[in-house]
Amino acid sequence: MMLRAVIRRASTRGGSSASSGLGKSLQSSRVAASSQSFHSLSATQTLVPRGSHARSCFHHRSCPGCSECSRTVLASFQGTTLQRWVRPFSSDSGDVVEAVVPHMGESITDGTLANFLKKPGDRVEADEAIAQIETDKVTIDIASPASGVIQEFLVKEGDTVEPGNKVAIISKSADAVSHVAPSEKIPEKATPKPSPPTEEPKVESTKAAEKPKASPPPPPPSKQSAKEPQLPPKDRERRVPMTRLRKRVATRLKDSQNTFALLTTFNEVDMTNLMKLRSQYKDAFFEKHGVKLGLMSGFIKAAVSALQAQPVVNAVIDGDDIIYRDYVDISIAVGTSKGLVVPVIRGADQMNFADIEKTINSLAKKANEGTISIDEMAGGSFTVSNGGVYGSLISTPIINPPQSAILGMHSIVQRPMVVGGSVVPRPMMYVALTYDHRLIDGREAVYFLRRIKDVVEDPQRLLLDI
Repeated sequence: MMLRAVIRRASTRGGSSASSGLGKSLQSSRVAASSQSFHSLSATQTLVPRGSHARSCFHHRSCPGCSECSRTVLASFQGTTLQRWVRPFSSDSGDVVEAVVPHMGESITDGTLANFLKKPGDRVEADEAIAQIETDKVTIDIASPASGVIQEFLVKEGDTVEPGNKVAIISKSADAVSHVAPSEKIPEKATPKPSPPTEEPKVESTKAAEKPKASPPPPPPSKQSAKEPQLPPKDRERRVPMTRLRKRVATRLKDSQNTFALLTTFNEVDMTNLMKLRSQYKDAFFEKHGVKLGLMSGFIKAAVSALQAQPVVNAVIDGDDIIYRDYVDISIAVGTSKGLVVPVIRGADQMNFADIEKTINSLAKKANEGTISIDEMAGGSFTVSNGGVYGSLISTPIINPPQSAILGMHSIVQRPMVVGGSVVPRPMMYVALTYDHRLIDGREAVYFLRRIKDVVEDPQRLLLDI
């Protein structure tokens, strides 16, 4: 019994000494950063595990020759050592960002990657455009989320992409230039120069060159009969895929032609008074408002007056109902290099001449630069198309659904007109109104176009509201 008590007391003292030894070991491993521990690990990398392995770790330090303890300690330290090595690489992930496809609008679910504005290895700034996406309505830029160097593109031109898709990987580190740019030159350096041919290949090439001479000449092509058409060769033709914008325009115009009962009525407008008004006040107008006074604003104001006089032209058929709009949002057709876009002048009935001119200039600039948004083209209750800027004398415009009518302007031409019993030259313009005959009768269409003519020929009617 006495012997057992002595053994228990000794083991208790040993446990406390082990605990104190463990504390000293921890303290020494934290302080001595340069001291070496077992298995060639530095003290800062050695983490003594907590819990049930503390005694075995201390036992291994006390008994370095014990193979059982070595396996236990290696198992407990191996995962910790791996984690320490992974941490520096995980922090480097913050130097790499991904450019993704932005939100393109409520009604647009995908687009086609039209072209890249940058190449791998190029340096870009934050919010700088690196690629362009072409949708059914507009062209959208993909901007770089941060300044850095483009490492690689994850998609190709012509691929269909959706919002959130990854497009490019960009490194924010300045060292990435040395990694990306030279990589493009590696194939050139790695390509060995062709070695000078030996005498034996020369003999073989000579024999190979002699073989075609021995072959019989091909038979002459058969002559086509005089009745067969002489078609141009295929190498003189060029096949180019349609852009998404062009497909969308084609679909909408064909749907308009198939859905509406299209009918066009014409009239002619004497532009003398409106041009005189413009010439008289253009300098003062520009000085006050900072924008030039054009003819388009006069036609927009005339269209607003005509739509208020004939509200059915501003309406639209929806199933078995007719929707009458109490607002006037006028769309203007703008032809761009990529296709036709139709931005909207919202609240045109609440605008003056200066507001209309500023809005037209802003929308036209965005349309030609490809920066116009979906919201700026949505809606619209009536459209004005000015084909006169291209020299069109007369045309029959097509309705832009879901609208019911469209006004077509044309070029101004000096023509002889009878005024007060005399024939005098006058600047004349043909105007055309294409309308949906299912909703709009001929009388309303003629009255509408007549109101356009009256207001343009006598702009003072707008002041007196007559």
